[in-house]
Amino acid sequence: MSSDENGTPDTPAGPRPEPLRFFGTTWVEHTDGYTARRIGVAAGSLAVTAASCLVLRFAYEGIAIADTGGLVNILVVAMFAICSALAFRHTWDGFTRRPDPDRHANLRGLLAIGFVGSLLAYFFRCLTEAPGEQLHRREYEEALDRHAKRTTRRTGNPSKKRRKR
Repeated sequence: MSSDENGTPDTPAGPRPEPLRFFGTTWVEHTDGYTARRIGVAAGSLAVTAASCLVLRFAYEGIAIADTGGLVNILVVAMFAICSALAFRHTWDGFTRRPDPDRHANLRGLLAIGFVGSLLAYFFRCLTEAPGEQLHRREYEEALDRHAKRTTRRTGNPSKKRRKR
């Protein structure tokens, strides 16, 4: 890296990539242990999913021991299944486009109940890429293109341009 006349290092011109959780900016060039991080995040999310399912099983057994009735048991299982499916879809969509903040705020409770679905979405996305890499790569490349268009120099002197009469 070069430095200017004051001895401070020059920063590269142009947009900088946005860091991803657990990956930083390694997703840009797939360097510095990117594959190992993907494997680690996938294994971690799968392990946390398994532990979460175990906790949910204990909660279900507690409800069953309380002998609240078959309808309550069915409603609890349906609630967690539906909320997990909706959380999976919401998390999966968030990897390819920016979520609407208002909609996300409205779904916060539902997403908290369906946390198993979000964890599974992280696991499955890590099998192909870093979660959110596709969205961030597209935005970063668009920013690079905009920066290149802004900084390209014109050729020739515009004052010597011949005017049509």
